[in-house]
Amino acid sequence: MARIAEQSPPFLTAEWRNLVMLTFAVDPAAIIDRVPAGTTLDTWRGKAMVSLVGFQFLNTKVLGAPVLFHQDFEEVNLRFYVRHVTDDDEVRPGVVFVCEIVPRPVVGSMARLLYREPYFVAPMKSEITADPAPNVRYDWQVKGRWYSIAARGEGAGTPPAPGSLEEYLTERHWGYNGESGKDTIEYQVDHPRWRIWLAQDVRFDADFSALCGSDLARRFQAPASTLVAEGSAVTIHWRTRIAG
Repeated sequence: MARIAEQSPPFLTAEWRNLVMLTFAVDPAAIIDRVPAGTTLDTWRGKAMVSLVGFQFLNTKVLGAPVLFHQDFEEVNLRFYVRHVTDDDEVRPGVVFVCEIVPRPVVGSMARLLYREPYFVAPMKSEITADPAPNVRYDWQVKGRWYSIAARGEGAGTPPAPGSLEEYLTERHWGYNGESGKDTIEYQVDHPRWRIWLAQDVRFDADFSALCGSDLARRFQAPASTLVAEGSAVTIHWRTRIAG
């Protein structure tokens, strides 16, 4: 579990549950211009990893209080991986979101205002069974068309093996958002290690051009990793800034 930074009190608590994650390997040159100042692109065996992730946001509270009609909802996001090295040489593996989709306007507006998160609001729906292993599907609508991501786990599920790609993808406890001419926002995300499954019966229909632009979208080939994760309770800490 990540160490909680004393200067960053909890801002939001929730549960992230029943995650499905499809990860694509791309040339680092395709993503380098999106890396926030003060961080470096974190590659896996020479490739930049970009993940399409769907999950449930449950029991959401902001500053300890539930937001009316916004406790439970779906999210689909597209993200890539960076790291920040602090002045005392602590290495902080993190993520940068290219795009985040939610069905609740208050969530999107708050995240854009306070954390510069690239949220947009769209109709969404999901189908979830989790007995004994997660079987999940998330759908979102853009310009009148529905898109989806789906997969199922099989077997008991295990924590990711040390040094594995699955650990690299899921053990990320920092978020970063940059903006030209401004310091980069950093925030901590605290959660235990997740139980995961290598995904079976993977299905996805996504307009990646709408999520990240045509230049990056054309770099996606077959997924390098497909997994399902049980998820857990999470704590998102208040933002801080790092100099870029």
